[in-house]
Amino acid sequence: MRAQPASTTPTRDEPDLGHHGDAEVGDGLIDLAVNVRRAPMPDWLAEPITAALGDLAAYPDNRAARAAVAARHGRPPEEVLLTAGAAEGFVLLARALTGVRRPVVVHPQFTEPEAALRAAGHDVERVLLDPAEDFRFDPARVPADADLVMIGNPTNPTSVLHPAADLAALARPGRVLVVDEAFADTTAMPGVPGEPESLAARRDLPGLVVVRSLTKTWGLAGLRIGYLLGDAALLARLAAAQPLWAVSTPALAAATACASPVAVAAERAIAAGLAADRDHLAARLSALPGVRVAGRPASAFVLVHLPGAVEVRQLLRERGWAVRRGDTFPGLGPDWLRVAVRDRDTTDTFTAILAEILEA
Repeated sequence: MRAQPASTTPTRDEPDLGHHGDAEVGDGLIDLAVNVRRAPMPDWLAEPITAALGDLAAYPDNRAARAAVAARHGRPPEEVLLTAGAAEGFVLLARALTGVRRPVVVHPQFTEPEAALRAAGHDVERVLLDPAEDFRFDPARVPADADLVMIGNPTNPTSVLHPAADLAALARPGRVLVVDEAFADTTAMPGVPGEPESLAARRDLPGLVVVRSLTKTWGLAGLRIGYLLGDAALLARLAAAQPLWAVSTPALAAATACASPVAVAAERAIAAGLAADRDHLAARLSALPGVRVAGRPASAFVLVHLPGAVEVRQLLRERGWAVRRGDTFPGLGPDWLRVAVRDRDTTDTFTAILAEILEA
């Protein structure tokens, strides 16, 4: 099936690709709109970040951080590009890949990949996944001649985790395949080691670029640290488009710490606890009248369909709660909301208030 071209002329109905969850949050609101974990920073992370503040007179040196990240994923350092958050990676891809003829973005997903492509002058086509099919992905939906394909896994905002084999099937010579794994460290499953369905360690797939973030699980959104994994020659092209010293010394210290065995073990434990909290949230939401949880959530958030969601979202704000609107994601509409996973007490309080609103 051929993807339908997106309109290159903004219309009144075109989603606002620049809208993000932080815009939903305000003073006095409990934040269920932003997918960043908020918890005390462990000493093994706080100490090197704090120590790095004493080195701010020197220009950043990324060699140690690059080597640490490479070792974590079983790659040589040349296959790692450190970035100021995962979002910078999308900008570098859009600016550096000037010869792309047919870029395709699979939606619904994080909107920055398409926004960056459009800002760089690319005409973008969309493949829209069907909510009636729980946003499952079929590689055959992507045009055979697409030379740049972008997809999230697990996908924001749907929380769907696609099979790695389906994404790997998209890789081919002459195509750059970008897989956004910003939330891959949230996908622990009982009895499954590591990060299920991640392509971060795959070095055999032509044109593969994996985008990773360290801002979500470790609460580092304000520090801005992420990285790209891929072929050394391709990453060198992206690095040429990157400003000098783009990643700060404290952010590099965080990257080194977060690649350590201690950090990886902590990630696994956090993800296991998150899975239980996510199941609790999904069950509570599913029990409410008119609320449908999309698919089988696998990440740090849950997508729900709720007729009248625009009004419900406003009523929630009046009661002190912020959730993420869904209509700014291509492929969704005004009856969708994204809810971040929090602890069970927060979930119970939130769903009780939501039940009151729905009953009224």
